[in-house]
Amino acid sequence: MPGAAAAAPGISPPPPGGPRACPALLTALAGGLALAAAFPPAGIWPLAAAGPALLTVALWHRSLRGSLAVGLVFGLAFFVPLLSWLVNVAWYAWAALAGTEAVIFAVLAVGQRLLLRLRAWPLAVAGWWVAAEGLRDRWPWGGFPWGRLAMSQADAPTALWAAIGGAPLLTFVVALAGAALAWLVLAPSRRGDRAGVVRRRAVPALAFAGAAGLALAGALLPADPASAGTQTAIVAAIQGDVPHARDLPGQLRAATVTANHAAATEQLAMQVRARRRPAPDVVIWPENSTDLDPALNPQVYATIAAAVGAIRRPVLVGAVLQDPLRNAGQLWLPGRGPVAAYVKRQLVPFGEYIPFRSLLGKVTSLVALQPHDFTPGRRAVVFRVGKIRLGDVICYEVGFDSLVRSEVSAGANLLAVQSNDATFELNGQVGESAQQLAMARIRAVESDRSVVYASTTGISAIIAPDGSVLARSGTWQRAVLEARVPLRTQITLADHAGKWPETAITALTIAALAAATGQAVRSRTVLL
Repeated sequence: MPGAAAAAPGISPPPPGGPRACPALLTALAGGLALAAAFPPAGIWPLAAAGPALLTVALWHRSLRGSLAVGLVFGLAFFVPLLSWLVNVAWYAWAALAGTEAVIFAVLAVGQRLLLRLRAWPLAVAGWWVAAEGLRDRWPWGGFPWGRLAMSQADAPTALWAAIGGAPLLTFVVALAGAALAWLVLAPSRRGDRAGVVRRRAVPALAFAGAAGLALAGALLPADPASAGTQTAIVAAIQGDVPHARDLPGQLRAATVTANHAAATEQLAMQVRARRRPAPDVVIWPENSTDLDPALNPQVYATIAAAVGAIRRPVLVGAVLQDPLRNAGQLWLPGRGPVAAYVKRQLVPFGEYIPFRSLLGKVTSLVALQPHDFTPGRRAVVFRVGKIRLGDVICYEVGFDSLVRSEVSAGANLLAVQSNDATFELNGQVGESAQQLAMARIRAVESDRSVVYASTTGISAIIAPDGSVLARSGTWQRAVLEARVPLRTQITLADHAGKWPETAITALTIAALAAATGQAVRSRTVLL
């Protein structure tokens, strides 16, 4: 694209007309597929940098209209496989969510194309990823925080950056490595003598080496090992399993699900009495371990109370409560029953509530699948269980920075994630549960807290503060996990900083976008 805009050092000015569309779209397709493979179940974490690099290469020299097409192809290639587990709910749910996210991504990709006009565009591109994820995390309908670069890094040496500036900083570092890789790829390899080519490629090569080194230097960041005086606790996660039916009604046998979790807990109690297992300090049941409100169902109440009495320890039970309808974690004590509850704050749109219910009810009968909207909770809740200060988030909430941070800020020294993944695993997929587990591992690093991840069908896990998995179950099986974990009270730099790293990076990126847009308008080189 000819004009007055400055090119970054080491990169030749655009040729008239730019490259043909087909290679750019194929590059975008490869980039989206590569990025999807960075996330579980494949989990090839270096591809989290390769995907953004290929997107930048595909956008290079494209018109704004062409950039929209590149962004759409990349978005579809990324979100369609990433969210393939949604086909277990309905093919149209998969298509609608993946398509919506791809369209949002495509519109935002036009902004990245404009940022490529700047001399320091690798930094601007890294900021673009943080800003784009920030928007998708919040809009529409409260956002959908799947597919963040940071959440692909649970097994990577980069993960410790989350403890410094949270998931947004980790995304920035990974995206910066990808942008520097794109700079190296785009650096001129033609024209001039050999020495001239080497000089033109030297700066991008050094930039890529520096960005990659910065990302991998996360492994060298000082961890916070438990000191001799750090308190510990034995925690247990109960995975009772649910009927492995091929349809939702077959799985929604609420009484059976509750009985399964009670039976697993009573089995643990027998092993404790036989001294084959240590007595846990707290037991975590998953989300939806009872879909029948115990206060309104005496049989369900008696089943849970018997299990809690058998283990003689506090049990956090995932329960659906009525009047109003709520998704909650209830703390049960032996001989006392439920004494406190955390109510899920971030509800799943079209799952726990229907946006525009009255309007949609006129055009489709699908709203009948969720006849009543859940009522969200309004605050963090920390359960006091002896020396344990237990903070809870439920399923989908683990993806939202502010929700997990609020539990730590409220005093939690241990985190629980209660989840129900059965709906998304009917055809044997483990993508949703594995992706959500990866998020929980990043949250452990970010907050320097142990995390108990309890699922109805798996994957359940107990996670150390450094993100390593201490115990883990398979799927579609009954499992009882136990581990001794540290109860950390220190506040990480990430939790001290809160939302400010994301806010600062986003603000600088918006300023850079404004400058790039101004350059394009002044030079009259914006091609639609």
